[in-house]
Amino acid sequence: MIGALSALWPSRRIPLAWLLLSRQPGRLLVALAGISFAGILMFLQLGFRDGLFDASVILHKRFDADLVLLSPRTMSSIAMAGFPRRRLVQVMADPAVAGTTPVHWTMLLWRNPQTRTTRSILALGFDPGDPLFSDSDLASKANVLSQHGRVLFDELSRPEFGPVASWFRQGRTIETEVAGKRVRVGGLVALGPSFGADGNLLTSSETFLTLVPNNPAGSIELGLIRLRPGEAAEAVAKRLRAQLPNDVTIYTKQGFADFEQDYWRSSTAIGFIFSLGTAMGFVVGCVIVYQILHSDVSDHLPEYATLMAMGYPLPQLLGVVAREGLLLALMGYLPSWLAAQALYGLIRDATKLPVAMDNQRGLLVFAMILAMCLGSALMAMRKLGDADPAEIF
Repeated sequence: MIGALSALWPSRRIPLAWLLLSRQPGRLLVALAGISFAGILMFLQLGFRDGLFDASVILHKRFDADLVLLSPRTMSSIAMAGFPRRRLVQVMADPAVAGTTPVHWTMLLWRNPQTRTTRSILALGFDPGDPLFSDSDLASKANVLSQHGRVLFDELSRPEFGPVASWFRQGRTIETEVAGKRVRVGGLVALGPSFGADGNLLTSSETFLTLVPNNPAGSIELGLIRLRPGEAAEAVAKRLRAQLPNDVTIYTKQGFADFEQDYWRSSTAIGFIFSLGTAMGFVVGCVIVYQILHSDVSDHLPEYATLMAMGYPLPQLLGVVAREGLLLALMGYLPSWLAAQALYGLIRDATKLPVAMDNQRGLLVFAMILAMCLGSALMAMRKLGDADPAEIF
């Protein structure tokens, strides 16, 4: 690899590629602006896509569970189907299982206590004495749910649900309606909105069944299974699949998150739309860089012909154009990376989506910018075939 890099960028006293680019500062700035714009567009499209996929499993990753029971009719977190609660009792017969938590999961209408408007919110019902999230703070807050009609409100929910968090911290009593039933906010939790839900609330199973009286008796939407230390989740899941009826599906915790993300990736247009936007940014950048390098080669065609007449081989001159493309990639990437960092911060503040820069995305966009610039340089090199000293002079 070092040898290939040395061939592309041999040691020389005269940095010809840089001199050709910097000879016209205006053209260079236009090229860098175009590359940076294409990079920002790719960063935003990939950031939105990955942020939406990550947001769809915010709750999934926080559950205190090694295995998860779902109904095979469940499509995603916004279309949960019920299954018999007694399946968790059957699961407890396996010696590898340490404990279970039955969870009710559905979307209900929350009434904004300030504006009185309603908005869908994700409601989770569970026994306050059972572990739900791996967050240890929830255990102490869940005690208040033992009182009927109490809920824990997600303080990271979107502001359309009302100033619940600020009012609660001020010591105000917050009473509102959920699914047309009166509830009181007994505490706050920090979970965050997901792609399918703008906000969350937690309540006891007893209160949940009051809010959803038509829920079938003995039916739950989610079963959390905790294994004893040292037990292999995949092996236990395989064993339980053979023992339980086909009215439940068993996933590992990671498999549960993958199941949710696969729904949004394959059953919706999200992945295609943002991938297409990334491709468009790549194409725009290619066009800009090609125009810049093609114009540069055309303007300096007599000089290239002179160098060829002096004995410079064509591959060496082609290397000059390739180095111009590499320089443009390096100089255009940094501004796009910095701008994307700032825009990610604005997006997080405005939408509460977990959009953040990571090394994998940074390397991917850099590789795309590098391919964009070197590919454009490769197309521009064809112009050097016209640099025949006999014809030009």
